[in-house]
Amino acid sequence: MESSSATGGSTRREATRQKLYEAAVTLIAEQGFSATTVDEIAERAGVAKGTVYYNFASKSVLFEELLRHGVGLLTASLRDAAERTAREGGSRVDALDAMVRAGLVFIDRYPAFTQLYVAELWRTNRAWQSTLMVVRQQAVAVVEGVLREGVENGEFSEEIDVQLTAAALVGMVLVAALDWQSFQPERSLDDVHAALSRLLQGRVSGKG
Repeated sequence: MESSSATGGSTRREATRQKLYEAAVTLIAEQGFSATTVDEIAERAGVAKGTVYYNFASKSVLFEELLRHGVGLLTASLRDAAERTAREGGSRVDALDAMVRAGLVFIDRYPAFTQLYVAELWRTNRAWQSTLMVVRQQAVAVVEGVLREGVENGEFSEEIDVQLTAAALVGMVLVAALDWQSFQPERSLDDVHAALSRLLQGRVSGKG
C-alpha cells in the first residue's frame, strides 16, 4: 500500500500533468504543433520549463501522452454510457444512443482536444501515429462490442459490418459535433443529440 506522502506526491504529479495537457492542447490548437514551444507550454501551465521535462521526455512525448489521455477519457465515457444503459435494462440501440450523447458531451467539454484529434487522424508522418491508431481502436472497440451484442441477441441484422459501422458511428459524432461548434454554435447539445438520434434509429425518412 502506498504511504500518504507517496499518494500525495502521485496526486500532485497527476495535477501537474493535467495542467500541462490543458496548456499544450490549447496552444497547439491555436498555433499548431511545430510552432508551439516547450517554454510556451510551461508558461501557460504556470510551471517551470524543467517541470515539463521532468514529466515528459520531449514535446512529442507530451503530445503523444495527451492524445492517449484524451482518447482514454472519451473511451471511458462511452463505456460508462453503455454499461449504465445495460444496468437500466435498455436495448442495444438505447446503449448506442447513450454513447452518442456521451460523445457529444465529451466534445462539448474538450473542443480543442477534439479538433486536434481529428486533425491528427489524417496525418501519417507523426511519431505518435501508431499510438493514435491504438487508442482510436480502443474507443471504436467499445461501440463494436455493443453492435456485436445486438447482432447476437437478434436486435441488429447479421448483415451489418460491425467494424465499419462502429467507425462510422464514432466518425458521425466527431464530425457532426465539430460542425455544430464551428458553424452552428447556437444549437443546444440536446438539439444536436436529437438529430443524431433520429439518424441512429432510422427515423429520417418519415416512414417510421
